[in-house]
Amino acid sequence: MSQVTHGIRSILSHPAVYDLTQNILGAGRSRKKLVKDYIRAAPRDQLLDIGCGTAELLPYLPEDIDYVGFDLSPRYIEAARKRYGARARFECMDIADFNDDMVKGGADIVLAIGILHHLDDELAHALIHTAWSKLRAGGRLITLDGTLTDNQSGLARSLILRDRGQNIRSPDGYRALAGKDFSSVHLTVREDMLFVPYTHCIMECTR
Repeated sequence: MSQVTHGIRSILSHPAVYDLTQNILGAGRSRKKLVKDYIRAAPRDQLLDIGCGTAELLPYLPEDIDYVGFDLSPRYIEAARKRYGARARFECMDIADFNDDMVKGGADIVLAIGILHHLDDELAHALIHTAWSKLRAGGRLITLDGTLTDNQSGLARSLILRDRGQNIRSPDGYRALAGKDFSSVHLTVREDMLFVPYTHCIMECTR
């Protein structure tokens, strides 16, 4: 995983600091838009969240959704279990190693929110392929990442390039990764997800 984890950005590894920073930037508004416009989860849907962090997306989802969150950070998973362990399951593991009767027929939705820009092309494609393999026919992978475009503001570009993830791609770059497994990739570029100037690429990939 290619990301900056030293210096001042190392404090984002602490769950409370990470959540506070996200909320200051407007992550709550971003989550609402993401859930309403792209995730569109229905009650009792089976949802797998890759890189769930502290699971702050969960309160915006239907209460009776079957949710499993994955993260490689023990601190994030511990925080998620303390907050939401009564209504969801959390695993400190790679989703590729996850096998469970809950998704025997395939998940309805797989999320990879803010993940792909931390991975080089080989690892990003491996994650997308794993997501594809966990989905039922008609199931969807939803991704969101910072992106670089020709017409974005200088401030937005500067903020994106300071992200901990070191594999920021153009929209076409993200689409090319998803297109290796998914024949249907709907891509949207948005600049209204946060309180600060920032350009996001959102993909809705259907199996």
